Amino acid sequence: MAAIDVTLPRRLAAAAPGWTAEADVVVVGSGIAGLTCALRLRRRVDRVLLVTKTVLSAGSTGWAQGGIAAALDPDDTAQEHLEDTLVAGVGLCDVEAVRTLVTEGPDRVRELVALGAQFDLDAGGEIKLTREGGHHRDRIAHAGGDATGAEISRALITALQRVLDDPGIEVIEHALVVDLLTDDERAVCGVTLHVIGEGQIDGIGAAHARAVVLATGGFGQIYTSTTNPHVATGDGIAAALRAGARVADLEFVQFHPTVLFLGEGSTGQQPLISEAVRGEGAVLVDDTGRRFMQGRHELADLAPRDIVARGILDVMAERGLDHVWLDARHLGRDFLEQRFPSIVARCRELGFDPATEPLPVAPAQHYASGGVETDLRGRTSLDGLYACGEVSCTGVHGANRLASNSLLEGLVFAHRIADDVAARLDDGELALRTPAAADAPADLLDASHRIEVQRAMTRGCGPLRSATSTAAAAAALEALAALPPSAAEPGPFTWETTNLLHLGQALALLAHRREETRGGHIRTDAPERDDERWLVHQELARGADGRLVLGERPVSRPMGVRS
Repeated sequence: MAAIDVTLPRRLAAAAPGWTAEADVVVVGSGIAGLTCALRLRRRVDRVLLVTKTVLSAGSTGWAQGGIAAALDPDDTAQEHLEDTLVAGVGLCDVEAVRTLVTEGPDRVRELVALGAQFDLDAGGEIKLTREGGHHRDRIAHAGGDATGAEISRALITALQRVLDDPGIEVIEHALVVDLLTDDERAVCGVTLHVIGEGQIDGIGAAHARAVVLATGGFGQIYTSTTNPHVATGDGIAAALRAGARVADLEFVQFHPTVLFLGEGSTGQQPLISEAVRGEGAVLVDDTGRRFMQGRHELADLAPRDIVARGILDVMAERGLDHVWLDARHLGRDFLEQRFPSIVARCRELGFDPATEPLPVAPAQHYASGGVETDLRGRTSLDGLYACGEVSCTGVHGANRLASNSLLEGLVFAHRIADDVAARLDDGELALRTPAAADAPADLLDASHRIEVQRAMTRGCGPLRSATSTAAAAAALEALAALPPSAAEPGPFTWETTNLLHLGQALALLAHRREETRGGHIRTDAPERDDERWLVHQELARGADGRLVLGERPVSRPMGVRS
């Protein structure tokens, strides 16, 4: 492994903990991954502490319009789902991770139904299945038309609320994880938290545990425009990176092709137009009304997301446009209002009506395919630390996530983590360790610089990137990192901004180094996929001296699948 010239601090500057809590397991995050893991752990572990950044329902799961993919149809197979996933991942998926996902997924979805999740049903009373980009079969289960994530979140939170009087599980809301606690051997033994509360649990505290499960979601707010909620600031990945955990594939960022274009300069969370709209027959057109995805891919408008985003970017460049259009008018007002009630209502709030006019759309940041590297049990490179959901890199997504695999990944691997943690606790493998003294160098970037981080990343490491643009992003972030931390005031917005800075530095370095076009991005100076050199996962870890250390892990070439 070769050292590269980026140094990260061990921790964020914060006050000393003023209170402590203790649990067998701390689960951080309340999306599908965190809730599923906490509920399953609660059955087998004496004490579980679930902490979430704002309120239980505020994470990315609730925003998922599309659905959850699983081979539930008798005519569908796990093998077909696996092949579609591998094709979307452009050669970088871990085949065994994908096999785990697609074989265990159907049972996990059925368990969600048994828990109370109400999916849309067909006339025969079976789960109604639809199609999205990259899938060759109808295998997407939806709820409320376009409110699948909200329904899954509701069902899981309801199940959690039914057991909140159980002394074996505790929930703390409005709790931002600042850093991971580690012992002298870098094993994880808890977290430091900032809680907005009253009484004893208020301000900075320390939660000590035998294991920590990160389920904190992605880092969409690292870009000026994203479909992610405002809480998606990469807190879990950044904390793991500072603690020395290995991360992988950070350069693979998925840009959703159809995000409602609100005009030049619109920032923050942008309205997503679900891929399911194209799954029902909507088409992409240019300013002349031409369907430009036909002939680009066998699935045309339902090609994998990277193919569609690339097609849109090509047309925008060719025609001098800042967006293209999604035409759903032929589907009819009644159908659109019934099938996509939330999308239609949001569009109309913003002055657009998909029933009467094509919608202006353009790609925007949507999903992080990389994250904290884990094995098939959710274990990271640090003992005692687990990760699942978007914060993790299981190898399922490769260079580009297949539509509606994200909810399934969180569900499947949360189950696996809960079972592994419980088994290790039963075997006495996870001891309660003593945290090392917090005397390592600390860092802080004031929240006023957040827009500078976002602009540097958007310009340099967006869907179109080059050696020049990624180097410029790295230089801009290095200059921000050099600012004196004493100029910043510790607090949630500043901690979030510093997390975005640290992740931006790591991502920009990996993006600069990968000299090829693959998955969610186009390298304008290396426009072809290069399997001879780049069929590898790029990994980063913080060394004992603070420098990020780079490694590569080869990917075995899967046989017998479409490429």
